[in-house]
Amino acid sequence: MKFVAFERNLQGTGASRRLRSAGKVPGIVYGAGEPKMIELDHNALYFALKKEAFHSSILEMELAGAEQKVLLRDFQMHPWKQQVLHIDFQRVDETTRVHKKVPLHYSGEENSVAVKTDKCLVAHVATEVEIECLAMQLPEFVAVDLSGLVKGQSLHVSDIKVPEGIKVVRHGTLNPVIVAATAPKIEEEAPEAAAAPAAPAKGGKGAPAKAAPAKTAAPAKDAKKK
Repeated sequence: MKFVAFERNLQGTGASRRLRSAGKVPGIVYGAGEPKMIELDHNALYFALKKEAFHSSILEMELAGAEQKVLLRDFQMHPWKQQVLHIDFQRVDETTRVHKKVPLHYSGEENSVAVKTDKCLVAHVATEVEIECLAMQLPEFVAVDLSGLVKGQSLHVSDIKVPEGIKVVRHGTLNPVIVAATAPKIEEEAPEAAAAPAAPAKGGKGAPAKAAPAKTAAPAKDAKKK
């Protein structure tokens, strides 16, 4: 990808604030020589940052009529506005080795046994991976083929296949999961509620007769007085 940058002579908080008010973004490019203060058009940069390739591939920066190969290293956004506040680039050449996170592109899962036969759910646990390589070998993304995935299988960082000259970075003995195929949960049907006996219709045939009220005993007559 290509973009245009301009030399920036003024530095400091006040100068950067005036640049942002004018629709520009202050930045810096370093590595392979003296650091250079630059400025970029905000809107062009804002939409470039939405493209995946801008973050993970070698960029061609035009500065003062000359082209330089650079990598995006960092950028700062406003806490709540859609505004880029600052951006950093690194110059690279054929001898520069870089550590860079690149996105993972998954494919083939719809043709796997896990999905077609076992109706598994495939979770993409990781969306990017860190690699080490020469800057000129930096891939835009790393492809991961999931067509061989089976039920209950998990793929780890060590299972990623990359071209020769590119190394997937693992920190110590860590080997995190990047993809997992799990069987779908089967919801158990609730047991049918026991049918309640139907209440007899009022006054209908077969209705139990009402019990007659018990007769109370007549009170005994007073004994004759002697």
